[in-house]
Amino acid sequence: MEPRIERLEDRKLVGKKRTMTLSDNQTGILWQSFMPYRKLITNSIGTWLYSLQVYDPAQELPLFNPGIRFEKWAAIEAEDINILPEGMEGYELKGGLYAVFIHHGPAHEFAKTFGYIFGSWLPASDYELDERPHFERLPEGYSPVDPNAWEEIWIPIRPKNNRV
Repeated sequence: MEPRIERLEDRKLVGKKRTMTLSDNQTGILWQSFMPYRKLITNSIGTWLYSLQVYDPAQELPLFNPGIRFEKWAAIEAEDINILPEGMEGYELKGGLYAVFIHHGPAHEFAKTFGYIFGSWLPASDYELDERPHFERLPEGYSPVDPNAWEEIWIPIRPKNNRV
């Protein structure tokens, strides 16, 4: 599973967020609170859904410690993050270099894909993690239980020889 390397431009997202850990994963609750109201975002761009993880750069990633707290977003891209439906917030996703992987299968098989990315691909690559949000882009009609589901996994990277 080789990723495509892509430079993402800044994006504006509108949605809902929740602080959680992997051991107390509340992703389903977050998405259930967002999906019925996403059509209220009147300035949305496209139909991609964004599942965004914002990690504290001072801490290790939750995959290595399931008790680490992080902010999770259920969102959609929008033209303006100042036009917000009640109960929603805006987030400015900073652009940069990303490795984009495709995960095929239901969400409960996601750990295998992440294991490959962080256990095999990243250590052998010419890249290291960058301190920006990780996210998944989900197509319209995505279902986490569908065995034929697919999603894009966007991992923030920078060249190993370009430490900032």
